[in-house]
Amino acid sequence: MTGNHCERRFGWDCHGLPIEFEIDKIHKIANSVEREAIGVAKYNEWCREIVMRFSKEWEVVVGRFGRWIDFKNDYKTMDCNYMESVWWAFSEMYKKGLVYRGTKIMPFSTACNTVLSNFEAGSNYKDVSDPAVIVTFPTLKDPNVAFIAWTTTPWTLPSNLALAVNPKLDYVKIQDEATGKIYWCMNERL
Repeated sequence: MTGNHCERRFGWDCHGLPIEFEIDKIHKIANSVEREAIGVAKYNEWCREIVMRFSKEWEVVVGRFGRWIDFKNDYKTMDCNYMESVWWAFSEMYKKGLVYRGTKIMPFSTACNTVLSNFEAGSNYKDVSDPAVIVTFPTLKDPNVAFIAWTTTPWTLPSNLALAVNPKLDYVKIQDEATGKIYWCMNERL
């Protein structure tokens, strides 16, 4: 809008586990040993084919969105000149001291033996029911009076050695009308 030209090239992200997952599913590949038996060249060829399968459809869909993008001068992350440009940019940053070695906890695929990107880690997201239980801890003086505790890690209960309460919080006694038992509960959780 200010009279400057901004190049809008379409880009194809051709790397990543979602593509490899599709190839493994199509060719019924169960593990890395089977992938290696096929060979890197053949496996990569299959990956290239699946990436480009819907290239013409993308042009139609993106056009319907009203985006003006250059599809003829596109880039693909699988092209050597693209990969070399990324390595060149990385090398320039390294030379300027902008790259450092560090550690970071990353999601990891034990099936593929590789780290996952944020997109890959989230692509199989599912809402699931998580185990949560409420347990009672009877007092030593009266077995009809107990503290209530809630946990999402019930498998740790057998190793519990103590129950802690916070002296700065308010606790209340409640009575179960059905059983007559009395429970101590944090007031804010009542």
